[in-house]
Amino acid sequence: MSSINEYIENNKQRFLDELFDLLRFPSVSADSKYKGDVLKAADYLAEKLREAGADQVEVCPTAGNPIVYGEKTVDASLPTVLVYGHYDVQPPEPLELWHTPPFEPTIRDGKIFARGACDDKGQVYMHVKAFEVMQKNGGIPCNIKFMIEGEEEVGSKNLEIFVRENTERLQADVVLISDTAMISLEHPSLETGLRGLSYVEVEVTGPNRDLHSGVYGGAVANPATILAKMIASMHDENNRITIPGFYDDVQELSEEERKALNNAPFSEEEYKDDLGIKELWGEKGYTTIERTGIRPTLEVNGIWGGYIGEGAKTVLPSKAYAKISMRLVPNQKSDKITELFTKHFESIAPAYVQVKVTPHHGGEPAVTPTDSIAYKAAALAIKESFGKDPIPCRGGGSIPIVSLFEDVLGLKTVLMGFGLDSDNLHSPNEKYDIANYFKGIETIPLFYKFYAQLSKKE
Repeated sequence: MSSINEYIENNKQRFLDELFDLLRFPSVSADSKYKGDVLKAADYLAEKLREAGADQVEVCPTAGNPIVYGEKTVDASLPTVLVYGHYDVQPPEPLELWHTPPFEPTIRDGKIFARGACDDKGQVYMHVKAFEVMQKNGGIPCNIKFMIEGEEEVGSKNLEIFVRENTERLQADVVLISDTAMISLEHPSLETGLRGLSYVEVEVTGPNRDLHSGVYGGAVANPATILAKMIASMHDENNRITIPGFYDDVQELSEEERKALNNAPFSEEEYKDDLGIKELWGEKGYTTIERTGIRPTLEVNGIWGGYIGEGAKTVLPSKAYAKISMRLVPNQKSDKITELFTKHFESIAPAYVQVKVTPHHGGEPAVTPTDSIAYKAAALAIKESFGKDPIPCRGGGSIPIVSLFEDVLGLKTVLMGFGLDSDNLHSPNEKYDIANYFKGIETIPLFYKFYAQLSKKE
């Protein structure tokens, strides 16, 4: 057994205990009532970076949640890797669907159940522990900078400001991120792209107050009904989005590229069984892998209006609301899509209601090169750790800051995630396999080893 693997084995329980402590902070960035816990999570991460051996560790204030920064410069002549991650998490609701409390991590069947277990506390903490492992076993072969934010789940607005104001401090050769998934431990993969995002909230208003549904029903348009019809009209019979101009900039892949994408292991039956559904749904003419990786989407994330409490209340609501997200692909732009959505939503509103569209946040799609030194280093690390070459895949999720790293810092990103699509990200009972957590800690040092070696040859 190598010294690194032996060190990991001897410290497994501590590595788990520390992660559990981090998971206990309800660092929900979308809800201001958790502000104090967000700050505690940032302080905890900073403390653990210092203990692991990082220098110049700071909890950097922003107009929102702070950014945890730390670095270790071994030799200015060596390549520098900027590690990005986030310590904020999604809201845990609906709480009644959790089998155990979301902020009390619990192990069941070899899996850690907690909000943030995979997205992204478990994965970002792999990097902290991998850094410690290298420090304790011969040192690190590259310079490392850590930048861990607290607003990824709400659009990274203040991180963008931080990056633009600290371009010299953040100089590096590549960005390394573990906030994505792989197919499985049996079929390791590396994501080569991410979709962008446009997120909006819509409000439909009818009468100037809630009305008695018996007295006024049938004479006054119900905003909830109208909203449902408007949303339903945004997909046609082939499940294509009906917003004019929506597909104008979509990058179409060649038949060869689509074939290569679909070579990834995938069982439609297992996919349906895991989700408890009988049939799949999506844009006609594309496979499930294509629909979730290279095609844009429009989804309702929440819809409400009127009385939703216990029991009955016969009311015709004054207002109805929905939160809607659109996942974007190269070469779509989030601002343009938000504008197209707004114009379309306003244009299809009937005269008996008023509508309002409020943009929340967005991000641009990104594609990472597979011929770079960094990608090759990640592939070699996976091969040595897993015993097989990784499968290149397109990710369906979004990390808005990736495109900013390229635009502002001139840096490409390597997406080396160890989560699974089935880890219930953003859902109740989020989980992260213990085996994946430790596999990440084992594999990340190999990335640095190969990145340093390949950089010398250039």
